[in-house]
Amino acid sequence: MELRKSALGLAALGVSSALLLSACGGGGSDGGGSAGSYDQGTTEVVNASEESGGTLRYAISANMESTDPGNTYYGYVWNFSRYYARTLLTYSPEPGAKSTEPVPDMAAEMPDISDDGTSYTVKLRDGLTYEDGSAVTSEDIKYAVARSNFGEDALPNGPRYFKELLADSDDYEGVNANPSDPLAGFDGIETPDDKTIVFHLKKPFADFPYVLVQPQTAPVPADSDKGQQYQQRVVSSGPYKFEDDWKPGSGLTLVRNEEWNADSDPIRPALPDRITVEEGVDQNEIDQRLINGELDVDLGGTGLGPAKKGEILTDEAAKANVDNPETGALRYVAVNTEVEPLDDEACRQAVMYAADHNSLQRAWGGAAGGEIPNDVIPPTIKGHDPDLDLYPSEDDKGDLDKAEAKLEECGEDGGFETNLGVRSDRPTEVAAAEALQASLERVGIEVDIKQYPSDSFTNTQAGSPDFVHENELGLNVYGWIPDWPTGYGFLSYIVHGDNIKDAGNSNVSELDDEQINDMLDQAVETGDEQEQERLYKEVDRRVMEAGAILPIVFEKSVLYRPENLTNVYFSAGYAMYDYMPLGTTNQ
Repeated sequence: MELRKSALGLAALGVSSALLLSACGGGGSDGGGSAGSYDQGTTEVVNASEESGGTLRYAISANMESTDPGNTYYGYVWNFSRYYARTLLTYSPEPGAKSTEPVPDMAAEMPDISDDGTSYTVKLRDGLTYEDGSAVTSEDIKYAVARSNFGEDALPNGPRYFKELLADSDDYEGVNANPSDPLAGFDGIETPDDKTIVFHLKKPFADFPYVLVQPQTAPVPADSDKGQQYQQRVVSSGPYKFEDDWKPGSGLTLVRNEEWNADSDPIRPALPDRITVEEGVDQNEIDQRLINGELDVDLGGTGLGPAKKGEILTDEAAKANVDNPETGALRYVAVNTEVEPLDDEACRQAVMYAADHNSLQRAWGGAAGGEIPNDVIPPTIKGHDPDLDLYPSEDDKGDLDKAEAKLEECGEDGGFETNLGVRSDRPTEVAAAEALQASLERVGIEVDIKQYPSDSFTNTQAGSPDFVHENELGLNVYGWIPDWPTGYGFLSYIVHGDNIKDAGNSNVSELDDEQINDMLDQAVETGDEQEQERLYKEVDRRVMEAGAILPIVFEKSVLYRPENLTNVYFSAGYAMYDYMPLGTTNQ
């Protein structure tokens, strides 16, 4: 147990929000001062302030995927939903490397782990309440896990780690199977009293504290649950609550939750009086309004679009308001292993050889947009292999001779036709799709680009194997931020065959390789870090050999912070700004 804790860096048992105002040796200013210097927010708190009040204004280029913390897989929702949905653990509210460390949120301290590594006991803090003043109980958290993981009608969009890991739950059919007793038969979680919750695992899982960070641990009162319609008005356990019901496209306004107990919350200073979200705003408009001071934060968290990115980075005055962190994300093209002719490994390898990585990087914004990868695992995660280079080419422009040889090997001499899916409201992704289209055309692979809205892309288009097959989406521009910063947290949901789902599928390549599956399972069962790293490197190599993922960039964001935004820093845990400490001097 002690080895497991030290390996995960979980020494801290709590973090005061005051750290935000003094982190990194005075990295911020006194309230209302300068917005900082170029890239300062990557490692320091910029424009530190305790000033409360005002309205914090967000916008996003699509509709929000969901406001339900149990029914989402977008990182920005995991980050933003913490305003109204507390979780057992969360990431440390500090800039830099510490922002990937799990710390207690609703939990009074870090979990007590059994000697055999299969039992995690969590005690809840005093003073946890909902917006109506009623107490949050351990059974509410058990119910939340059940509704999002179990049964045929479980919420479709989030991960299924609890379903995969919890013992004595394989026969449990979900909260709707027995309405009079929705948790009957769900024995993988025990709640001996209102403030104690015990997770029983099938076998040791070294990364389990990271699973407790996920928003599926946000409590849900059973009598308030409306299935997928719960997103209309989530019952708040945090410092803010919904002002009105949310409907996709209508925007969202959060107001103060007067029943929130600040003494029970070491994470959220809750500075703004109101928080607003505008949906469906064009990315260029969002960027310009940020620069004009008419918006505070781009909710999507992926940074400036291509039009403004180049302009800002060449303007020294404006550049002082920019951060350019490595996000830990891989932007890539998922090459589907079931859509003909890409179901043949040699045809997938032809795509890998033919890709012009130089043009793909330029489409992503050049060096400021990210580094050209030769493997799948980002440099920030153990298992990354900087020496792996299975598809070398001069100047990163592709090896057309080898691509043509692979086409001949798979019986497609002269090329073939396929479709490429991309999110229409993300200009950088569309630019990358067009760059790939041009580079593959050089060897006769004709690509037809199909554009879809991002709020449905990961669930009903690229995330639906049936849709992918019916529409012959052999390629999809995709991206992945690790669920948590380990090899398993990064790889499992995009390459493990057991994680292919009918909807909300993140293994868009539909890769089901027995060798990969076994190595991932072995890695997360051992507490030996060197063995884990060796296995992750082997998985990395095999994914590249299979041609299932065509890396575009190890992403760097170009994030803009307006002068009036306070307590700004990049969280590596969420791969964007940490939204919880933010305030505004614009009253």
